Amino acid sequence: MKRTKLLNVFISLALVGSVLAACGQKDSSAGASPAATTATTATASASNLAGKKIALIMQFNTGTFSSQYVEGVKEQVEKLGGKVTVFAADTDLAKMASNLDAAINQKFDGILVDHGTAEALEAGVKKAIEKKIPVVSFDSILTVPGVTSLEQGDQKMADATLEQLAKDAGGKGNIVKVWVAGFAPMERRQLAYQAFQKKYPDIKEIAAFGTAKDPALDTQTQMEAILKKYPNKGDITAVWTAWDEFAKGASRAIQQAGRTEIKVYGIDLSDEDLQLLQDPKSPWVASSAVDPKDIGRVQVRYLYQKLHGDQTPEKVVLDPVYVSRDQLPKDKQINTTQLSEYVKGWGGSEQGYTDWMKAAEKK
Repeated sequence: MKRTKLLNVFISLALVGSVLAACGQKDSSAGASPAATTATTATASASNLAGKKIALIMQFNTGTFSSQYVEGVKEQVEKLGGKVTVFAADTDLAKMASNLDAAINQKFDGILVDHGTAEALEAGVKKAIEKKIPVVSFDSILTVPGVTSLEQGDQKMADATLEQLAKDAGGKGNIVKVWVAGFAPMERRQLAYQAFQKKYPDIKEIAAFGTAKDPALDTQTQMEAILKKYPNKGDITAVWTAWDEFAKGASRAIQQAGRTEIKVYGIDLSDEDLQLLQDPKSPWVASSAVDPKDIGRVQVRYLYQKLHGDQTPEKVVLDPVYVSRDQLPKDKQINTTQLSEYVKGWGGSEQGYTDWMKAAEKK
């Protein structure tokens, strides 16, 4: 009996000793901090994304806003070790759909879509998703499962400029609208304009026009004709434009006619637009916009999140900023890169910027 008890005690002590010995052994990962381990894992997984081929399918590539947007796309892709090929369709939706099919057939790793319509693009986008090619769209009316869609706060942008117009006009006057149907952002901006008309019945629309083909030049030509139709000071209070290309054309026509009592309010902003806003002789006095380079950067980040296997939202809304001439310096010309020094909230968006992505950029 005593011998049995002694044997049991000996076994118990041996078991305790083996447990203590096991506890004393160092786990190879025990000395690393959670942050360091996460960073190492993120960098390793992100390194697999280097060399990706990205297709940018554009409905149009017109004006400085579009060129700066493309700059933002290329900058972010190149930081992550990839390469961008731009397919521009010159507003031809059939060509845009064909470009999308070409990108799929050429086995691009990811696809970015800029504008377009569901009718033209849905079949191609579904085909891309079936082939495991991730898609992120900007300003497109796409509701295909698996696609992340970016848009600017279009109604918010329109509201900001229209409310300022109403304030400057004292709630009454005659205005010209430059707008074109058939584009998702334009349609959203039109909703804000319709609400504005109901809110301010004493502000009358006396003319409306707009085309996406040669928009700045066409707007200038049509605005010249309207100024001849309404030749007297006070006939036209203001011009509201739903795109910066329209604002440029209208501003040039008004300035050349010497009718600078007419104020122009726009949407979107580029370096070229900023020069006009700062010019005290220009009728263009305010615009509401998102940094076009930021739009490109953010769109790329969500595409790379998909390539990385991250969960992404179906919809991403970019916050716009209202910019007026009185916010800008009078003694020097600035560009959109410097605009954040004068206008709070402009540029430098962190949307979609993950820790693993930042680590991959540094590498």
